[in-house]
Amino acid sequence: MAPRAGQPGFQGLLIVAAALSQPAAPCPFQCYCFGGPKVLLRCASGAELRQPPQDVPPDARNLTIVGANLTVLRAAAFAGGDADGDGDQAGGVRLPLLNALRLTHNHIEVVEDGAFDGLPSLTALDLSHNPLRALGGGAFRGLRALRSLQLNYALVRGGPALLAVLDVALAPLAELRLLGLAGNALSRLPPAALRLARLEQLDVRFNALAGLGPDELRGLERDGGLSGPRLLLADNPLRCGCAARPLLAWLHNATERVPDARRLRCSAPRALLDRPLLDLDGARLRCADSGADARGEEAEAAGPELEASYVFFGLVLALIGLIFLMVLYLNRRGIQRWMRNLREACRDQMEGYHYRYEQDADPRRAPAPAAPAGSRATSPGSGL
Repeated sequence: MAPRAGQPGFQGLLIVAAALSQPAAPCPFQCYCFGGPKVLLRCASGAELRQPPQDVPPDARNLTIVGANLTVLRAAAFAGGDADGDGDQAGGVRLPLLNALRLTHNHIEVVEDGAFDGLPSLTALDLSHNPLRALGGGAFRGLRALRSLQLNYALVRGGPALLAVLDVALAPLAELRLLGLAGNALSRLPPAALRLARLEQLDVRFNALAGLGPDELRGLERDGGLSGPRLLLADNPLRCGCAARPLLAWLHNATERVPDARRLRCSAPRALLDRPLLDLDGARLRCADSGADARGEEAEAAGPELEASYVFFGLVLALIGLIFLMVLYLNRRGIQRWMRNLREACRDQMEGYHYRYEQDADPRRAPAPAAPAGSRATSPGSGL
């Protein structure tokens, strides 16, 4: 059983992890630094360093090389072997007490089989920020005590072939507790990492994981009721749909196993872009069509999105109404003047109609009736 919090082994692991997580500021760029019981810290220039330095004392406990041009780590590179591997001390033990080895930003492209042979006490190894393109299947074969391995931003250039070899290289690390694989464009979790019985933390942030399949989720669980490793999963392009249901259900049951679970956000489909994964309802996730499982094209039920559209439309209408009322208020004087002018015009028109009506109703102004046809007009002087 892996040691848990409060036990000496776990505390020692935390100390080693904290030491490796600190920046390389104590060791200047293009230098190598080492420390031990007698010498707390000693730095030397490593600008032209093309192989591990040979002047590190045998009692050194930690060694940091930053900004060198090592390019290739050959077999037994830290055990005294020369560049061709045929030195007098090749394969020997030159640094028997070395616990921590940091080799960041050293342009390392190839790590051959047995590159770390001769380091029996090594518990922490950091190869981050190196453009690895080839890794020997037996590169870590001599590191039986290794508990922390950092390969962050180191496997991008190697492609699928390097990831396949990584499974083989991790197999002998039975005591490994911490594994850092951040920033390596991984599309799946390395199966060998899930088989490490004592692994306590797996860092796969900033990769290309669209989700975790049922096999990977089963690999994160342990037999016998033991909890599996903690998983750092943030900053991956997760697809939130029917394929995300197993992962969502697993997160709800093991949220404490994923410290950054609240930072997990959807990158697809577009309707769920940047939505927190834990805020989704697994029962409402559905595939966009029957072929979505094969293509990874998923979507959530349209109900909540439609409701949001109605709310947005209502807000737009309210805004338009508010603007209209504001325009009316700002032009109230002009509107009052216009209404007054309109009323005066209507009154003048009505007075004109009333005057003509009165003229037409006066009997004195009525026209004389016409004489009947055939009658003869007589004058006043006529005797008739």
